[in-house]
Amino acid sequence: MRIVIAEDNVLLREGLVLLLTSDGHEVVAVAGSGPEILPALLEHRPDAAVLDVRLPPGFRDEGLRAAIEARKALPGLPLLVLSQYVEETYAAELLAGGAEGIGYLLKDRVSRVDEFLDALRRVAEGGTALDPEVVSQLMTSRHDPLQALTAREREVLGLMAQGLDNTTIAATLVITERSVSKHIGAVFAKLGLPPSDSGHRRVLAVLAYLNS
Repeated sequence: MRIVIAEDNVLLREGLVLLLTSDGHEVVAVAGSGPEILPALLEHRPDAAVLDVRLPPGFRDEGLRAAIEARKALPGLPLLVLSQYVEETYAAELLAGGAEGIGYLLKDRVSRVDEFLDALRRVAEGGTALDPEVVSQLMTSRHDPLQALTAREREVLGLMAQGLDNTTIAATLVITERSVSKHIGAVFAKLGLPPSDSGHRRVLAVLAYLNS
């Protein structure tokens, strides 16, 4: 996989390069500030990009802005965004245009190598990878559309938002896959997602509360 990294912390950036190259990927470019990101992405057109939210010169939302612009210029470009803290507005804005090929992880997740690499793989394949803490805070702060859901259905939706498949959700909650399918069906019904949207209903269900 060809990857572009945008991170201003030299130690973390070099650590990411080492981690990804050791896993067999090619880091085609690195960026240390917001203005460097889009030119690097347009030049190299990578298979995925790993971006910090806050970068020079302003240390506010330069990485996020670059990510949004990159998705406009290169539709469907897989992006894995890293943040020091849960920043609900940034996460919701990033996902507002569609969750396919989008990941949002807290930086301490990078130290959990297997989880980080699995999240990057899912994002590169067009899936979604949201940090459990991000999901938890978003569901708490934006929970109006979920009022009709049971506690178990909210749990299932939260795990769906993390990008997990039915088998993994079943194992996590220690229930059967049939039960998971039943809960997901109930979530779809309560959120008003018709069968005609079956190919995208998982993403739409996740976005239902982010865009409320």
